[in-house]
Amino acid sequence: MASTRGQRVRGLRALANISWLTTRQLEALAGSMTVTRHEKRSTIFSDKSSSESAYILFSGVARVTCDNRKGRRTTVIILSPGLVPAFPNAVAGITYNFRCEAVTSCEVATIGLNSFMKICLGIGSAAFKLMSDSFLGRWDRVHLRCSNLIGCTLEERLVLVLLDLIENFGVPIRGGGVRLSIPVRHRDLADLVGATRPRVTERLHEFTRKELISQQDQRFVVDPEGLKSFLIEAQGEGLSGELL
Repeated sequence: MASTRGQRVRGLRALANISWLTTRQLEALAGSMTVTRHEKRSTIFSDKSSSESAYILFSGVARVTCDNRKGRRTTVIILSPGLVPAFPNAVAGITYNFRCEAVTSCEVATIGLNSFMKICLGIGSAAFKLMSDSFLGRWDRVHLRCSNLIGCTLEERLVLVLLDLIENFGVPIRGGGVRLSIPVRHRDLADLVGATRPRVTERLHEFTRKELISQQDQRFVVDPEGLKSFLIEAQGEGLSGELL
């Protein structure tokens, strides 16, 4: 047992994004984690797995994959041994189905997130998550939104941005719909979706005619389910066009 723990400590010390820990911390990690082997092409964990675990790739090569906007699985990052990054929080209107998969045979260590944070940082996982979301969470959202805007039509980009806005600034109103609590100009939306203001204004008029959005006291009122249905239909049409 002592020999196994010593091997694990040496293995952890060799990992670049963990090697900064003290010997005492590495020993505590080695004694608290469970190491399992994963065969080539198997799923190590997914976004359906518990978010209360930390994963360390001990050996082998892994990758993170997700569904793109056309429903096809694509690789977003290839991982070398080290601490496996947590999946980012989802952006409204997009389903990612993130998975960490073994590219080769892999050894992966698993440890409870709360234990991992207490050993490494001396704080609980709840406090760490709050701090992480405050510092990095919003940049994750920017990156995810921008990556999903690539290849989307202007209408789809507008829908994604509106869904993102109501998640942060939306207030449900009587009779249905979600009202933005802040004023958003057509110019602001144009900047966010990478288009000219006249083109954005034209698309917003179309959304109004389709009763997907409206105005109340100079604030946008959005139909979230209507916009999500619009995205699903648009993606379905895109796939049909490719098949043809």
